[in-house]
Amino acid sequence: MTNKPFLICVVGPTAIGKTSMAIAIAQRLNTEIISADSRQFYKEMSIGTAVPVKEELDAVPHHFIQSKSIFEDYSVGNFEKEAIDLINEKFFPENIKTKRLDSLVMIGGSGLYIDAVVSGLDEFPTVPAEIREQLNSEMNSLGIEHLQARLKKEDPIYFSKIDIQNPHRLIRALEIIDFTGKPFSSFLNKKSVFRNFQPLFIGLTADREIVYNRINKRVDQMIDNGLIDEAYQLYNYRDRNALQTVGYRELFDYFDGTIAKEEAISEIKKNTRRFAKRQGTWFRKNEAINWFDYRTDHLEILNFIHKKTSN
Repeated sequence: MTNKPFLICVVGPTAIGKTSMAIAIAQRLNTEIISADSRQFYKEMSIGTAVPVKEELDAVPHHFIQSKSIFEDYSVGNFEKEAIDLINEKFFPENIKTKRLDSLVMIGGSGLYIDAVVSGLDEFPTVPAEIREQLNSEMNSLGIEHLQARLKKEDPIYFSKIDIQNPHRLIRALEIIDFTGKPFSSFLNKKSVFRNFQPLFIGLTADREIVYNRINKRVDQMIDNGLIDEAYQLYNYRDRNALQTVGYRELFDYFDGTIAKEEAISEIKKNTRRFAKRQGTWFRKNEAINWFDYRTDHLEILNFIHKKTSN
């Protein structure tokens, strides 16, 4: 039996129902939720990132939801440090009058951010600025497709995992490759860190067709809720890294006049489906995940959690 508190990680593809499941678990365990969804950190983005609605946020305390601005430089390394500080504060409070929690629920589809908290980040060499400048120049002159093709050829393992529509991620991987001559993926999973909690992974899954249908419906709902207006308000800041993401990038193209509105909506659905596929690739490599059908009643999952945390 472990004396460590538990960090219960609810993971799975986008639109699978992680939010409602995490809230149900947190309510029953009388604990709080840490969001590891890198798209939901930013207060200027709401509709396109599927931020939980007010009723959901009020149901249990949430952390890292719309807590940053798109004008801040915020990395996975920043998140790892802040999340670990928060976890330590909740599990081992310095003030003896502060309630000590036995568990926390972390939720998200951003596998890299979850892995950073659970296992720590890998260490990468410092790359000269001129290499990144050269890659930025390549993207500007040859397009993002050029960078995608390079990464697919030089590091197919990492290519299969990331959002290949995000130029920041592409350039980060390629600058390491160009500087070291080694695949970016070869630097991953090298670091072993001590954590004063024990992770317990709960994964929600469904047939691909079901996931894709749920994604399509969610995008339609986002459009109905005002996503186009939200994206237009952010159009002047389209170069910010936080906005290099599905749901906004396609609408920026529409505002540019390069594609029609209906085509932009179709592209959002397509790119979100691709993102869900890459999420599946990332999570499937984690053998610690306990998978449940997305329709599983939360009481069944809570019973599973109770057994695991009581042993």
